[in-house]
Amino acid sequence: MRRNKITVVGSGNVGATCAHWAASKELGDIVLIDVVEGVPQGKALDLMESAPIEGYDCNILGTNSYEDTRDSDIIVITAGIARKPGMSRDDLLSTNAGIVASCSGQAAKYSPGAYIIVVTNPLDIMAHVALKASGFPPHRVLGMAGVLDSARFRTFIALELGISFEDVSAFVLGGHGDDMVPLVRYSYAGGIPIEKLIPADRISAMVERTRKGGAEIVNHLKTGSAFYAPGASVIQMAEAILKDKKRILPVAAYLQGEYGEEGMFLGVPAIVGGGGVEKILEVDLTADEKAQLAKSAESVRSLLKVVNL
Repeated sequence: MRRNKITVVGSGNVGATCAHWAASKELGDIVLIDVVEGVPQGKALDLMESAPIEGYDCNILGTNSYEDTRDSDIIVITAGIARKPGMSRDDLLSTNAGIVASCSGQAAKYSPGAYIIVVTNPLDIMAHVALKASGFPPHRVLGMAGVLDSARFRTFIALELGISFEDVSAFVLGGHGDDMVPLVRYSYAGGIPIEKLIPADRISAMVERTRKGGAEIVNHLKTGSAFYAPGASVIQMAEAILKDKKRILPVAAYLQGEYGEEGMFLGVPAIVGGGGVEKILEVDLTADEKAQLAKSAESVRSLLKVVNL
């Protein structure tokens, strides 16, 4: 019986962590690919040598050749330069656009039936770059943003209330940047609206911390950016596709009229399963929420123009 095959492009902290989470869940065989010789090979071997201890059975290959990625089911794009203190996600735009276009095109050539999950920042723009470079239909290209942003919001809510992380549900709309829109009205702790449990000023502080969540980690690390939670977010999306779980997840999906936006990737709740983005779910928004989402969409649109998309 053929195992699923997951290719992770880029063997830095995010890529290696994606491979680690995927192996721990035994989602399939894994290929870690990078332009730097030796790094993907070394990290792949290290992960393989963990298998007897952790008890997972999957093959993990490190390579510099896209031929080894042939017939992948999932392609995760993490390649690109990372943020440094003082940099916004948007500062990465031109360099990473070229990297993502090259990686997506080469990976798609060898795995024309795969699903692409984009992690490289600025996320929404890079997902659009991957869509064009791969030639894939929109439902087979997703951006990892909302799962991560929502996880951060959920973390802060759980810490504020002193409760289990498992009992918090929330989601974030919009672009993966400072204009993202954490939807407080749709956020719950044990099924109870958080507005009933947390003072408004504390909620506002958590919303702002969520928007700056990536920068907060960058400022701590000094020489890198987040990788544990982004890696876990990617693999939750990959698992939903590979196991056809029909999860409702906030992802960067290509909008074709939903939420009044056309021809761009933006964070929205969607049903994610064996068909990729199977359905985008539109929720009722207040006038203020609509205005915030429109502002976020405009930020994405302005960057698309910079890279002529």
